[in-house]
Amino acid sequence: MKGRTIILDHLGDVEAAALMVDGKLDDLLVDSDGPRPGTIYRAIADRPVKGQGGMFLKTPDGSAFLRQIKGLAPGQPILVQVSGYAEPGKAIPVTQKLLFKSRYAIVTPGAPGTNISRSIRDEEERDRLLEVAHEAAQGATHGLILRSSCAGADGDDIADDIDAMLTLADKVLGDEAAEMELLAEGDGPHILAWRDWVAPADVVTEPGSFDAHGVLDDVEALRQPRVQLEGGASMFVEPTRALVAVDVNTGADVSLAAGIKANMSCARALPRALRIRGLGGQITLDLAPMPKKDRRPFETALRQAFRTDDVETTLIGWTPLGHYELQRKRARLPIAEVLK
Repeated sequence: MKGRTIILDHLGDVEAAALMVDGKLDDLLVDSDGPRPGTIYRAIADRPVKGQGGMFLKTPDGSAFLRQIKGLAPGQPILVQVSGYAEPGKAIPVTQKLLFKSRYAIVTPGAPGTNISRSIRDEEERDRLLEVAHEAAQGATHGLILRSSCAGADGDDIADDIDAMLTLADKVLGDEAAEMELLAEGDGPHILAWRDWVAPADVVTEPGSFDAHGVLDDVEALRQPRVQLEGGASMFVEPTRALVAVDVNTGADVSLAAGIKANMSCARALPRALRIRGLGGQITLDLAPMPKKDRRPFETALRQAFRTDDVETTLIGWTPLGHYELQRKRARLPIAEVLK
């Protein structure tokens, strides 16, 4: 099947959304029992953690951890937003930097000004969007970012989106109560699919669509760590408690260029492999042997591959042992927790 298809269904009783590109699973969003990223709390400062520059907070859903706590005292109420999924047995990661995000607009309290996605380069389109934004956000004190999805979109739809996010921001920030409370819940997989998968696609919503479109087969295959690469090479993506290990193998190719070919194939395939498995945190690549002169082309390919990935990923660099390290935000629920 050619083209893009967005499928909204469930894995068992859990809401999920799948993006298929040319009949292959390209992205997967799965709900969880824990707090969703984007959830906003009025939390209560509990106790500082000396040496880490952070503080544990009390929320209606359990303990949360906040970094950079200058001026925060125990017992003080504070607005925070869930920034990712908590690891088992650890506190919910939160941030004081609140974002109100929808399909076309992101409202940024505390960061005034109107900005347009740099991917929109047409000056006439940028002028049109600025006009829409200024009219819709007239009198607002919050900052505003217009996302790349605004390009070519109807002005009324963009204005409605801006208005909805400004209204939500005013409601949350204007609440003057002092006790801990859940103020806004993060978006579930179906809303996230509408919000973030904006490229043209067929949308399928019938129950049982995961089975009919082969999503269940692709998800079941994620139980195995092996990922087939081009030219007969392969990589094994295996999460451990401390990090995600990626081992690259050349397969039957014994030529002098086998290592660089396998590693370049790994660079292109890695974002998807991590994305559909919901993996983040520290990632260590044990690459196939290649000369040091080939490291720069590999890094360039890796940087290019992650440029279009939605999950924030930092390329750290090489270790003394010749491994390559990345740090990736825990923005997804690990699929292994769903498949248990």
